[in-house]
Amino acid sequence: MPANYVLLEKITVGAAGAASVTFTGIPQTGYTDLKMVASMRCTTTFGNNFYDTYITVNAANLSWKDLLGQGSGTPSSRNDSTNFVTLGVTSSGATASTFGSVELYFPNYNSTTTYKSVSMDSVSESNATQAAAQLSAGLYSSNTAISSITITPYNSPTGLLAQYSTFYLYGVAKLGTTPAIVPYATGGDTIMTDGTYWYHAFVSSGTFTPQKGISCDVLVVAGGGGGAGVVGGGGGAGGYQLFSTQSVSTAQTVTIGGGGVGGSGGGGNTGLTSGSNSQFGSLTASVGGGYGGTIGAALAAASGGSGGGGSGALAVGSGTSGQGFAGGSGTPNAGGGGGGSGAVGGASPTATVGGPGGAGKNSESAWLSVVGLGVSGFIAGGGGGGGNAGGAGGAAGSGGASAGTQSTNALPATANTGSGGGGGYSGGNGGNGGSGLVIVRYAV
Repeated sequence: MPANYVLLEKITVGAAGAASVTFTGIPQTGYTDLKMVASMRCTTTFGNNFYDTYITVNAANLSWKDLLGQGSGTPSSRNDSTNFVTLGVTSSGATASTFGSVELYFPNYNSTTTYKSVSMDSVSESNATQAAAQLSAGLYSSNTAISSITITPYNSPTGLLAQYSTFYLYGVAKLGTTPAIVPYATGGDTIMTDGTYWYHAFVSSGTFTPQKGISCDVLVVAGGGGGAGVVGGGGGAGGYQLFSTQSVSTAQTVTIGGGGVGGSGGGGNTGLTSGSNSQFGSLTASVGGGYGGTIGAALAAASGGSGGGGSGALAVGSGTSGQGFAGGSGTPNAGGGGGGSGAVGGASPTATVGGPGGAGKNSESAWLSVVGLGVSGFIAGGGGGGGNAGGAGGAAGSGGASAGTQSTNALPATANTGSGGGGGYSGGNGGNGGSGLVIVRYAV
């Protein structure tokens, strides 16, 4: 990019897909124009091998005209005054692992005296005759400056933006001027600003590279533990650590811990594992959450960032000091809840009912809101324990943990929350733990 183009925000869609992507907190000074570049794929097929995606600014629609070529011939269409801009984005019916390429340009985006125009160029990519290329001119009919841009696939949330879809927003400064807000580092799956801080969120391992020496705060959450089957204890949350005022001047390796695997419903609990550690540079690693215990394999719960819930008279898992809490105890017919980053896992309240998972934390809910992570502002909750067929599974801890079950499979914890998987009972499998995350924050 030219020297007067500054990367303001970057968003990469994770494994769960995304119903939409929004750029917010767009700076209103220091730049004249905006440019968005995206590589997109959708999870469902609509029509041919390409898919419609809608663009809104400030939660309002754009009117537009376009020329569209599709297939092996040269058909085209022209549309006016509709309530969205449509992009020829690659769909799930196209060749595997192909993505559409999209570029939008917004001149004079922060003007408060004129309507704002937008130009777009998009191509859906596929090793097939059915594809699409599109040129569009749009108009935001308002004197209000553009402060947010949202991209939503057609038929969302049935149709999602697929994993690895990536979006970049650039500010274009007037030549010879100094941009008002510039990130001082690279790295992360999402880079966002709220006008006061920059946030680099990692949901996959990578490298954080500062452009100069900076002081930053770092949140590190490990992967959550898997829930066990057969009177299964819930998985413990991954270790949760906040490191304040860290001086960073060189590239730092960022490791994101994976969630543990839930145990099978058979007596052996095949595959049951704890979560993996997350780490930022040389800072103390956040420890993966412990797996839940199970009487089906006479396996005590594992210790970890937070400990797994117990089963029968088997021991509960312990938490790591400063990172999480212990799991709750079980009974002969129900598992205890996994420990959370904010509270001890709940003990099974009766002989047949699973214990609730320990609560997660919402101390950094403002961070999570900016980068679009967490569940209702919480992360790193413990999984609920499994209850028998006459009882009930335990409630999930806050922050994306999975509830326990009776005889059905426990659901997995939400990805990139560090929460524990729920415990299963009898033929029901335990749920997988959620993968971890790292967020780096520093002042604008």
